[in-house]
Amino acid sequence: MTTAHLTCPLCEATCGLEVTLDANQRVTRVQGDEQDVFSKGYICPKGASLGALHHDPDRLTAPLLKRDGEFVEVSWQEAYDEIARRLPPIIEQHGRDAVAVYAGNPGVHNIALTLYGRVLYKALGTKNFYSATSVDQLPKHYSSGTMFGDPLAIPVPDLDRTRHLLILGANPLVSNGSLMTAPDIRGRLRGIRDRGGKIVVVDPRRTRTAQFADEHHAIRPGTDALLLFALVNVLFAEDLVAPGRLAEHLNGLDDVRELAQPFTPEAVAPRTGIDAAEIRRMARELTSGNAVVYGRIGTTTQTFGTLASWLVDVLNVLTGHLDSPGGAMFPLAACQPTGNRRPFAVGRWRSRVRGLPEVVGELPVATLADEIETPGEGQVRALITVSGNPCLSTPNAGRLAAALDSLDFMISVDVYLNETSRHADVILPGPSPLERPHFDLAFYQLSIRNVANWTPATLPSALPQEWETMLRLTGIVAGQGPEADVAALDDFVAGETARRNGLDVAVAGERTGPARLVDLLLRAGPYDVTLADLEAAPHGMDFGPLQPRIPEILCTASGRIELAPEPVVADVPRLREELAKTTETGLVLIGRRHLSSNNSWMHNLAPLVRGGNRCTIQVHPADATRLGLTDGGLASVTSRAGKLQVPVEVTDEIRPGVVSIPHGWGHDVDGSRTRVARANPGVNSNLVADETLLDVPSGTSVLNGIPVEVAPA
Repeated sequence: MTTAHLTCPLCEATCGLEVTLDANQRVTRVQGDEQDVFSKGYICPKGASLGALHHDPDRLTAPLLKRDGEFVEVSWQEAYDEIARRLPPIIEQHGRDAVAVYAGNPGVHNIALTLYGRVLYKALGTKNFYSATSVDQLPKHYSSGTMFGDPLAIPVPDLDRTRHLLILGANPLVSNGSLMTAPDIRGRLRGIRDRGGKIVVVDPRRTRTAQFADEHHAIRPGTDALLLFALVNVLFAEDLVAPGRLAEHLNGLDDVRELAQPFTPEAVAPRTGIDAAEIRRMARELTSGNAVVYGRIGTTTQTFGTLASWLVDVLNVLTGHLDSPGGAMFPLAACQPTGNRRPFAVGRWRSRVRGLPEVVGELPVATLADEIETPGEGQVRALITVSGNPCLSTPNAGRLAAALDSLDFMISVDVYLNETSRHADVILPGPSPLERPHFDLAFYQLSIRNVANWTPATLPSALPQEWETMLRLTGIVAGQGPEADVAALDDFVAGETARRNGLDVAVAGERTGPARLVDLLLRAGPYDVTLADLEAAPHGMDFGPLQPRIPEILCTASGRIELAPEPVVADVPRLREELAKTTETGLVLIGRRHLSSNNSWMHNLAPLVRGGNRCTIQVHPADATRLGLTDGGLASVTSRAGKLQVPVEVTDEIRPGVVSIPHGWGHDVDGSRTRVARANPGVNSNLVADETLLDVPSGTSVLNGIPVEVAPA
């Protein structure tokens, strides 16, 4: 028996795990690492399933090549030869924009894909880059970029010191935190109570977090920006604005005061469903010491996602709780992002068909099907998906799935033959999480405490590491062919990383791949540590609580916080029009999460799909009676985009006028090889998500507040 300590790579919480293996290298137990400096023994069902993932017989163990419509296992050389034969001619004949990339959520949990994916994408040089970011979080990058100058400068709640937490559209007891890296959320929320504090949740559903909270407000979906603006209005009207030391770093305070004037509590109450008196009380309570506002998917996947994301931070500024202990603070990661610090810019290019803006180097995935289907110069003719399943996770998924069949060529880098990769011509698998090193480059930049942990590979892999795969693909698109010198390419990447950080690449010694890059980034970081230091600390290193970072973190053109950034403010008139509208009487659809699920990519693990059917449509009893729906019966759900059938769950946990279906399911399609998922298919709620409904500034899909019709099936 051997024991390994590693960081869980399956969600944002970065929990430490203790994995026990027998003499045959089979996982016999997974438990929380009680010595982990951050998670201190906490574990959730996803982490406990790591052994099931490693031993999953459906994981691909060799490249697959589609021949005469059927997948066959081939050698790696055969796979690369096929890619070299078919991809470069498309680029040569139609240009680099004829190749699109979709990068999925699992890639950000994979240090090889995080670091070396960007090498491939730069070599491709395409403007048609898409990712899961434009499905659920791009508005936060947009608002942070315009306010602070850096789209990665996202302030997170200082959970361990706050005394008042206002949560909008988030369910961290189930998600384990999102854009907020924090293991053991329940324990940390309990700590707020122990300090005599208060937790307030604004959500159309009485979620697990709402049930735990001291107060719950069942807002109408899509109206969070109205509520937030009303809170701002009250702060100004009652002379409660107190930015404190931030005052000398602010531009636009008077502009925000003027913008907020129409959004009185009385004006927004009919639209939000929250009483004006309650709004005033909520605003006053935010002025107490150590308070913080936090918004997540419910605020970013709606028609006013950018405005809601912006107003969350506006409130934290106005109450003096931005960059203050117990408020919203900026982490200082051991590996800070590399590159220049030019002010944030958006819309540097636009999509060919719908003219949607580029944000953070990517286009909204809601328009990917347009770019594939529409003939003309720049039409997407080839696609590379990297650990993504857009045929389940993007709006009007049925349309995108059909569009993929019209491509000239498709490559999937994926460990499964799933709903998306089944459309590929070549599938390139990678090792399991136990067979590769791990470092949470992205999530330590969102952590509620400054920590770091390096996980070496626990077991050897018979498959190439994914960083090698990405460099082989880079060599092909760069014209070096299928025999590209991976070691030379890796040396070049390391040399550039060292140069950008003012280092001599030789300091990393004989390391290669992600280990060398992480070592260089650590050496260039703020804590005077190396990878060797992390290797000597298998339970992680704790660099302490978050500290104030303004003005250091700001890189706007003015060097100040832009409280009323023009690209965001330009969307306020659209929100103001909502005040004159009458309250809708039709139903709207929202999503929901489960603790043992993470989007679409963990449904082939038996330990995570036990129990009853969780893919139900939740309906309030009053709506069920009015519509003739019965608990356990079937409902037909129809939108402009499509139609589906789903079992009914009648519950008072959801507000009237709203229905809820989980996202990421729908595993009943032909051609996939995921036996557990196919036996527990659920329904794909994105079949009725409308790709024409977007947050205007960012182009992010509206997945909460979709108008639908529901009837007995």
